[in-house]
Amino acid sequence: MDPARPDVPAGYDPADYPPFAVTVDVVLMAVVDDELRLAVIRRAAEPQAGAWALPGGFKRPDETLDEAAVRELGEEAGARVPRLAQFGAYGDPGRDPRMDVVSVAYAATLDAAVPLRAGTDADAARWAPVADVLDGALPLAFDHARMVADARERLAEDLERTDAVLSLLPEEFTVSRLRRTYEAVWRLDLPPEERDDYALDKRNVRRSLSAEAGPFLAPTGRSTSDLPDSSRPGRPASLQRPTAAWRSGSPLRRPRRRG
Repeated sequence: MDPARPDVPAGYDPADYPPFAVTVDVVLMAVVDDELRLAVIRRAAEPQAGAWALPGGFKRPDETLDEAAVRELGEEAGARVPRLAQFGAYGDPGRDPRMDVVSVAYAATLDAAVPLRAGTDADAARWAPVADVLDGALPLAFDHARMVADARERLAEDLERTDAVLSLLPEEFTVSRLRRTYEAVWRLDLPPEERDDYALDKRNVRRSLSAEAGPFLAPTGRSTSDLPDSSRPGRPASLQRPTAAWRSGSPLRRPRRRG
């Protein structure tokens, strides 16, 4: 028995098993100008120095996976989020040239694109369109593009089944902004040449929000003219807040592609 590790069973030798490291990576997303974007950092160190990547890094022995994800997001991108959720693990051979590395991936959503600040082993940070990653216009280091695709798909499913869309919205919002937030996520189901024409039917959206399980929204008595950026052209729109009906799930369903 190793006196420094009394809980290790007698006869057990860690050297009998292949060593590997554990990392965490974070897909942080927000809808900006009706477009789904994510936080990326530019790597300042090898491997793949100069490549864009997800914020992340190695888990320390004295921290949990959740603690490591929160720390790496703060250190590399200067971002803090209220909640991170695991959505997958990635451990294919050769995914990292340094050694056998298993990465636990986290996802988070914000109602606005918070300022990003590059730190530690990153030399730049920015909000990039998720579409650019999915289409290959923005290559990412390692297998991070796969993580982004999986996180986006998970978000698209959650928007249909749960109240996840509310995490992409402020406390008060217009029906139009709610609809455009759904569209920003779901249009990425389509090939690039079809996305510009994608739109949810406005009448069906309003009908769904007032369905038997609802109403899902309640007017606040305020309008967009009460907002700091109220200089936008057009007639002021009523600001809404979500009701308890969202606990039963989303009022909208993800359109299915024909054929």
